[in-house]
Amino acid sequence: MIPRKLLAHLHQRLTFQPAVALLGPRQVGKTTLAQRIATEYPDSILLDLERVADRARLTEPALFLSQHRDQLVILDEVQTLPDLFVALRPEIDADRRSGRFLLLGSASGKLLKQTSESLAGRVSYLELTPFLLNELVQPAHDWQKLWLRGGFPPSFTAPDDNTSLLWRSDLIQTFLARDIPQAGITIPAETLRRFWRMCAHSHGQLLNLSQFGSAMGGVSHTTIARYLDILVDCMMIRRLEPLHANLSKRLIKSPKIYLRDSGLLHALLSIPSFDDLLANPVVGHSWEGFVIEQIAASLPPLAEMNFYRTAAGAELDVVVSIGSQRIAYEIKFSQTPKPTRGFWNACEDLGIQKAYVVAPINDGYPLAANVEVISPRMIGQSQKL
Repeated sequence: MIPRKLLAHLHQRLTFQPAVALLGPRQVGKTTLAQRIATEYPDSILLDLERVADRARLTEPALFLSQHRDQLVILDEVQTLPDLFVALRPEIDADRRSGRFLLLGSASGKLLKQTSESLAGRVSYLELTPFLLNELVQPAHDWQKLWLRGGFPPSFTAPDDNTSLLWRSDLIQTFLARDIPQAGITIPAETLRRFWRMCAHSHGQLLNLSQFGSAMGGVSHTTIARYLDILVDCMMIRRLEPLHANLSKRLIKSPKIYLRDSGLLHALLSIPSFDDLLANPVVGHSWEGFVIEQIAASLPPLAEMNFYRTAAGAELDVVVSIGSQRIAYEIKFSQTPKPTRGFWNACEDLGIQKAYVVAPINDGYPLAANVEVISPRMIGQSQKL
């Protein structure tokens, strides 16, 4: 089992909050992590709310929960029983002891809305991502394997690339045919698959709702926005917003979109092997999205992540704002990366304190004053100002 970095954070949250919500897409490893936690809490209870027998135990949720106040209660796929949150609030208020509930959910807007309304101040949120580069023990070529296959555990650990690709294709089909309808969304699976593939082809590019609508046969931009919201809520797509700096510059205001798991991106684009990936025109944008997920997972509390681009061509792939300070990242798929003039202009525009060029290299090196070339494995250290 590959140890997850989030485990330490989960332990910490359970020591001071009555409830912790662990969110993430299906098959990302939430249940495995919860089972690990359960072994450390004597007499803990784990209920899978997709099982009829486990749901039956919550027929009278207030009574059931009150009878188990001295135990950690783990509720898996909690988004399938939204009415449960009504019972959780008074139960937590009746006994504010820390570490009472661990809620596992496939992230969705519906789940977040319900918990934010019912459990405000009572629940702490954590996001479990697919495997990250800094969670892999073997350095060698693991980054190539992780980039190609993505970080979903069954995909990454598959015996070969073809088996991994088949698993990812099945995951896409199951997500569209089962998970989306279960969330109460009535969009035809084939329509959403087509939209998802269009997003894959636009990975790393500015979002143009009207262009998407035209390509889908005249669908309105509001409908396209709804499709996008669904995939963002389910943690399949990242919508990276532009930095709205207070500058006398004409700034690009459209967000950029990225498929959050590189393996799903490659499955939707029918890229079966690493050699095929290197020969594909999407390789640069794919690498950019892969690195952005490593950056996002390393963000310190309250940090914000955006991109910066002006009409004049000044551009930074990622700007991390930590209070009044900013760190910039330029992402290049090259072993000898050379930032463009737009990078240097953007750093000057924003008064960047530190800047990094992230490239597929082994050892970092300085490029200029306060500018360093680093590997993706060094990203966590780079966010310490």
